[in-house]
Amino acid sequence: MIPLKDIDRRPLRFPVITALIIGVNILVFLLELAKGEAFIMRWSFIPSEIAAGRNLITVLTAIFMHGGVLHIAGNMVYFWAFGPEIEDAMGRILYPVFYLAGGLAASLTQVAINATSSVPNLGASGAIAAVMGAFLVTFPRDKIRTVILFGWFIFIRFIPAIILVGFWFVIQLFSQVGSLLQGQTGGGVAYMAHIGGFVFGMASARLFESRQRRARRGI
Repeated sequence: MIPLKDIDRRPLRFPVITALIIGVNILVFLLELAKGEAFIMRWSFIPSEIAAGRNLITVLTAIFMHGGVLHIAGNMVYFWAFGPEIEDAMGRILYPVFYLAGGLAASLTQVAINATSSVPNLGASGAIAAVMGAFLVTFPRDKIRTVILFGWFIFIRFIPAIILVGFWFVIQLFSQVGSLLQGQTGGGVAYMAHIGGFVFGMASARLFESRQRRARRGI
């Protein structure tokens, strides 16, 4: 399933921060292509290094890096589907703080679960998972225009966020359990980072809401 946009609401203004973050991700990916493996190894994070207190800045720089065209394309599509509404809800000051905090929480979750790994980790998935978690708390009843691929057939359906995002999260949980049962503690997809970012987003979404939204909700 590929989410496209929220059909129940439009952002009150153009999502400048969301667009800027997407631009930074694209720029960093172009740098990866230009500078090669040395650049990737320097700025992605390695759990064992972080656990030892070394190269701590990489838990943030890795948030803006990707492992390939499909990786960055998939992440940015999801981010553009859910990010603009959360930017509206949080405002242009708190929203980027939330995004970075979500990415940090995701990275540290991965370190905590696999502190001895020497495999480089990179990707915006954890931060975007935090945005999805916040969306689930903030706009659970909104319907998302979604592309469904079923073999050769392509469908467009309007799926409630609570179902779409909830299904995504359950997939992450089962994927992580499957990895553990197969003894995969090294490379592969960092499902725990996704889970950590998502839980952070759900738990902190209300704390990052703008004053205007809090006032509308009578807080």
